[in-house]
Amino acid sequence: MNKPLRRISLFCGLLVLALLIRTNWLQYVQAEELSTRKENRRVQIAQYATERGNIIVKGNPITGSAVTNGSDYKFKRTYTEGQLWAPVTGYASQAFGSTQLESLEDGILTGNDDRLFFDRTIGMFTGEKKQGGNVITTLNPDAQRAAFEKLGSRKGAVAAIDPRTGAILALVSTPSYDPSRFAGNAKDDEKAWVELKDSEDKNLVNRALRETYPPGSTFKVVTAAAALEHKVVDDINAPTDTPEPYILPGTKTPMVNHATGCEKASLNKALEVSCNSVFANMGDKVTRDKMVETAEKFGFNNDKIDVPVRAFASVYDKKMSRDGNAQSSIGQFNTAATPLQMAMVTAAIANDGKLMKPYMVDQLTAPNLDLIEKHEPQEMSRPLSAANAQKVQQMMVNVVETGTGGNAKIKNTVVGGKTGTAQHGEGNKKRPYAWFISYAELPDGSSPVAVAVVIEDSEASREDISGGGLAAPVAKAVMQAVLGSKG
Repeated sequence: MNKPLRRISLFCGLLVLALLIRTNWLQYVQAEELSTRKENRRVQIAQYATERGNIIVKGNPITGSAVTNGSDYKFKRTYTEGQLWAPVTGYASQAFGSTQLESLEDGILTGNDDRLFFDRTIGMFTGEKKQGGNVITTLNPDAQRAAFEKLGSRKGAVAAIDPRTGAILALVSTPSYDPSRFAGNAKDDEKAWVELKDSEDKNLVNRALRETYPPGSTFKVVTAAAALEHKVVDDINAPTDTPEPYILPGTKTPMVNHATGCEKASLNKALEVSCNSVFANMGDKVTRDKMVETAEKFGFNNDKIDVPVRAFASVYDKKMSRDGNAQSSIGQFNTAATPLQMAMVTAAIANDGKLMKPYMVDQLTAPNLDLIEKHEPQEMSRPLSAANAQKVQQMMVNVVETGTGGNAKIKNTVVGGKTGTAQHGEGNKKRPYAWFISYAELPDGSSPVAVAVVIEDSEASREDISGGGLAAPVAKAVMQAVLGSKG
């Protein structure tokens, strides 16, 4: 072979080698990166080529699939009563992606999860169409509907938990949205999406999980728990040493009370009428670091609370001044909480001091309904002893029976609660947030439901009782729905 021919052969061999290396690089090294790129329409087409599995509430699907006309995406997502369930499902859109359960459980719902490999393999031999699995939630439809209807047109949120297990029973955020409106990729879907995305009402935000508010006087139950746990108070009916007026430590600023009879009021009386001075005094005596310790046992400052949707971290400031801690002890200053967090606080107290990890997915099932995974309730922490939890329960029952929470009373049922109005805005000039937290007992003393309600845009007066007037009826309706379903 002459020299020029050898050079050409060598060059061609190098080209073939480069082609082999490039092919193997694409197939084995970059395969996953390329298959998950947004620009890869084949992945998206495959994702919508089959019907998604369903999200289930008490045996009934709240989602579905429909054929898409005039698109290479064969199926699009549909929703039953989309506005009611959007805070639970999130959305799955051909054009705008997915969120919440639709996103987190996408592998199960599309049938692509590795745990469904056997089902896919069998389908290849039997000729059955590929199907997605199902996500079975813990939600109580009666409680969800009660919360949604009672909130009505007001901006707000509700979170309800079964204290015994941590199962989420209701998760509502208003104003809501219908995910069906932008589930496809047509012009109408785009128009609906833009309207929602740019809305001042923040319809797409799940206020129950991903909005934090100053919790106001509802936080006083955390301060009461801290005072008992750290032995600042033993007898909840004994007078405290709180003067009137109470001057914030290190300042000349008096703590304003909206209630009367707060001078030297006992912890029990102070919660009943919501004395700011007493709980500011208790928070100062507990000290900032120990208040932080107790708040964190309830779930504050934890940015990894997944239900499985991740909730925003609720905050109790670790570095504030002494007077800041006193103000934070009544749920103001830098304190901020999600409705889920305040439902967790209430659930821990109702469950004799044991906080169960909140969760929203009970089971994952294959298309043939075979069980893939089942959630087992898990203890998250012990914020307070059973004895001290029962003392706080007494105080919360007193709030409902004789104090500011009377609108939450349920006939022949023990109910504990706490009202709250949280000031916000520069100089506290904006409308206050109306809060109510509560739990209800069964005859055996256990509690099947703990609720937190926040209403943003109320016409509430700047008095603590407004939480009882606006938010308590919503909590009552949710508790009644759960108790009714218990027979």
